[in-house]
Amino acid sequence: MHSLASSPALTLIRRSGLVAATAGAAALLAGCGSGSPAAAPTKTVTATAPATVGTASTPSPAATTSAAPAGPAACVSSGLQASLGQGSGAAGTFYQLIVLTNTSTSACTLYGYPGVSFVTGQGGTVIGAPAVRNSLIKDTLVTLQPGGAASALVGVTDTGALPQPACQPGKASTLQIYPPGDLGSLYVHYSSEVCTKPGEKYLTVTAVHAGTSSNF
Repeated sequence: MHSLASSPALTLIRRSGLVAATAGAAALLAGCGSGSPAAAPTKTVTATAPATVGTASTPSPAATTSAAPAGPAACVSSGLQASLGQGSGAAGTFYQLIVLTNTSTSACTLYGYPGVSFVTGQGGTVIGAPAVRNSLIKDTLVTLQPGGAASALVGVTDTGALPQPACQPGKASTLQIYPPGDLGSLYVHYSSEVCTKPGEKYLTVTAVHAGTSSNF
């Protein structure tokens, strides 16, 4: 009589049961896996390099704003010629227009008071005190086209209207003129007897104005 534990049938049953158990475990594991949350889909992010200034599709407002055009530069002595204009006298003072003409090929501007002194000659010694400002004419920006002219009115005290000790008359032959804002000098012949006493103001000058007329 064969033992049940060692019979072929029992062995087959055991093997079948093992297969079934294995399959069941696999099914169970599969079932547990399907119950877990689904994996999140992959998200692709494309990094774009910042556009350079040269390749920007829309220029910034600063890039599209043009600079305001510059106006004419200030006149300088190298582009001007000095001459004498109209002259007249009244109440112990001689008045003389000095004329500045633009001899350059470009427009330029004058504004304010020229510097004026009597000198012994071109490049010579200053005689008396430099001219003080006369506010008769309002400061105005004057634009000189090539060949254009502007003027300033110089007042010279009549030496005969003052006692000699108060005036100390002396001879002058030339006016030295500095255009407004410039350190270069111009010279014009002006022979006259002038007061030379140090510290006293016997010479005046107005701001420049357009043209060569003294009718204010």
